[in-house]
Order: sequence, then C-alpha cells, then structure tokens
Amino acid sequence: MKTLLSILTSVFFLSSCGNSPSETTHETKVETEQSEQISGNYGEVITAEHAVTLKEMLQKVRSEGNFTGKVRGEIKEVCTHKGCWLGISLPDGSLMRVTFKDYGFFVPTTSTGFPVIIEGEATVTTTDIETLRHYAEDAGKPQEEIDAIDKAEENVTFVASGVMILNKS
Repeated sequence: MKTLLSILTSVFFLSSCGNSPSETTHETKVETEQSEQISGNYGEVITAEHAVTLKEMLQKVRSEGNFTGKVRGEIKEVCTHKGCWLGISLPDGSLMRVTFKDYGFFVPTTSTGFPVIIEGEATVTTTDIETLRHYAEDAGKPQEEIDAIDKAEENVTFVASGVMILNKS
C-alpha cells in the first residue's frame, strides 16, 4: 500500500511540472540575459552616431571603390567556430563578409539575427575558392554546398575596427 501511495504521489508531482508562469518568466529571463551578454562593443568602442544605411555604403563603394565610416545592418551569419567574422546581407542580395582589423577581436558565435553597427572600411575584393570554402565551413554549411563552390567571387568586404551589437527589438 505504501508503495502504491508513493507511486501515485510521484505521478501527481511529475504531472504538475508543466509550463507554469514562473517557467515562462524564467525562459524570457534567460533570453534577455543572452541578449545582454551578446550586445555591446567589440574591438574599438564605437557609437551609432553618423552610421549610414547599407544602401548608402554600397552606392559609395560602387562609385568610388571604397567606403570608410559606420554602417547599420543585421548579422545574417557568423563564424560558428570562434566568431572571427560575420556576414551582413546587402540590398543587392549579396552577403558582405566582415572581418576584424588585425584579427584583434571576435564576436559571439550566437549573434546571428542581432542588429549591428560596424565601423571600418569597405572595398570590392575577389575571394578565392579556398577561402570561400573555408567561410562556408565556418558558417556550418553542409559539405555538398561547400564542395559546390567552384569559382572565385567578387564582392564587397568590410574590415571593422569596431562592432557594436545592439539588443534585438
């Protein structure tokens, strides 16, 4: 009888372990804490002042060959190994690879989807096949996608001296 009572009591307590309001609040708190851990300055401390849109930066790079300043965007990809680069989608649909000056700092590997302001210099560069495959591997792409890379690409790249990751809205 005691065994049956113990089993019923255990079943009752286990069945009452659903998503209570306190657990939902805890999940929200964890998300907020992660957001706070990711947001902030990396590399040189920068501000949002005078940051331009990606469209404005792209127009200047295409017309003048380079751009120096601050740009607003959203992180679409990040190196999953150590955060040594990030990718931002440009208005023309291409991905702008952002590396960090002198390999001097990294960003959190979980920062995909966060709004960002970057400061540095953008140029048009040609990226060789080996480097493109390395970036695809770092981004966690499937092997068949990595193997399908068979030509160099010309795209806009950005070397950042500072990165400011903002909180998600």
